[in-house]
Amino acid sequence: MALPRSLYVHFPWCVRKCPYCDFNSHEARGGIPEDDYLAALIADLDATLPLLDERSFVSVFFGGGTPSLMAPETVATLLAACGQRGLLPDDAEITLEANPGTVEAAKFAGFRAAGVNRLSLGIQSFDDTRLKALGRIHSAAEARRAAELALSHFANVNLDLMYALPQQTLEDAKRDIEAAIALGPSHISAYHLTLEPNTPFHHAPPPLPDDDLAADMQELVEERLAAAGYEHYETSAFARPGMRCRHNLNYWEFGDYLGIGAGAHSKLSGAGAIRRDARPRGPKDYLADPLSRRWQEVSAADLPGEFMMNALRLANGFAPALFGQRTGLPFAAIENSVLAARRDGLLEVTEGRIRPTARGRRYLNRLLGTFLADA
Repeated sequence: MALPRSLYVHFPWCVRKCPYCDFNSHEARGGIPEDDYLAALIADLDATLPLLDERSFVSVFFGGGTPSLMAPETVATLLAACGQRGLLPDDAEITLEANPGTVEAAKFAGFRAAGVNRLSLGIQSFDDTRLKALGRIHSAAEARRAAELALSHFANVNLDLMYALPQQTLEDAKRDIEAAIALGPSHISAYHLTLEPNTPFHHAPPPLPDDDLAADMQELVEERLAAAGYEHYETSAFARPGMRCRHNLNYWEFGDYLGIGAGAHSKLSGAGAIRRDARPRGPKDYLADPLSRRWQEVSAADLPGEFMMNALRLANGFAPALFGQRTGLPFAAIENSVLAARRDGLLEVTEGRIRPTARGRRYLNRLLGTFLADA
């Protein structure tokens, strides 16, 4: 069975770098060379075509940075290039990340006309105090207005929220999640704020809720979303029935993906091997040579850990046969670790699927460590 394959397009610029962000994003000082970047993306795509077989993309995801800073025409041209090369079926899920703000929100109709059929909106909070603490440039009112506009143009909208924010209370978190639910999006992603290395928040941590309060916030978020009819299908992802993110599911089920753009990564299978590559991170470096990339074959010793780091994020886990289909390894490669995790109460086997228990979801890093140790 052929592995599904997705396309990830990285747009590295944003208006201002948030102090918690460790993504490959760069403030757009002096303008964005959008035409040059589009040409580089298409050249990057064409250079990779000889490595690809006849599989088309099941999904496309424009991430960043802030992809909604692009002109809709840029998105339309790149999607048309994919279609002309036979890589984009009519039913592909095409997601674009956007940040609230009146200028960007006005583009929503243009993005829909360009072929985008799913919008992911970076709300983070509906509280002006929390937004200021996060370094966001939009207000709570702009967040609500952008969400309403997005929902008027797209049937499939994800709202990104964060909890355990600086000086956030349980009541604050409750108001945020209820505001998101009231808007009625098809998908909500709710993330625990973490202090990532090499970020201003890591070097100068803000006052954050303690672990017990953060755990209470997580339980509150999960309970409220479940009561509102959202399926908790992945660690931080909640969806209306039938509206799970196909692009991210492909990552978590260890499918293939091609990444183009500054700092983008790929995972491609073929000829009995799985290879990863990475593009230059800096926008100037990428524009200077969009065909530059570093290839590395994933070793058999690393494959179990890589597969499990993705698959165990799924609440319903995976069927044992999927491990062999996606890695080319026998199930025996992880069998001992599965048994050890079951003894620790972190994994269960139910209805022919291996999945994390409630305890395993709570202590996911410990569970994953069982398999990373093998590697």
